[in-house]
Amino acid sequence: MEFKDRLKQSRTAKGFSQAELSKIVQVHVTNISRYEREENKPNTDVLSKLANALDTTTDYLMNGSSDDIADNNIADKELLTLFKKVNTLSTDKKKVVKELIKAFVFKADVQQNLT
Repeated sequence: MEFKDRLKQSRTAKGFSQAELSKIVQVHVTNISRYEREENKPNTDVLSKLANALDTTTDYLMNGSSDDIADNNIADKELLTLFKKVNTLSTDKKKVVKELIKAFVFKADVQQNLT
């Protein structure tokens, strides 16, 4: 999902029309329309006002949720599924998994440097 989609989805979830949102963030309604058509991006001040009005974060509007980011950046879907399952574990179990991954990556780095 892209910025324009997250903006529109957040706006409609709050029940705001483009005109209502434009009044809240103090921009012209055509700007909201342009943002949702991805013809323009808001500056940081407007982005912050949009996030506040929509009860979300600027990071979510610009980048999506951590799941969205992971889905777009981890090609190995089995690995992605495992990471999502690990995320549901207790803090102590997550710590163990992180230590195992760190040890495995360290070992792989050492082996690669020896060859």
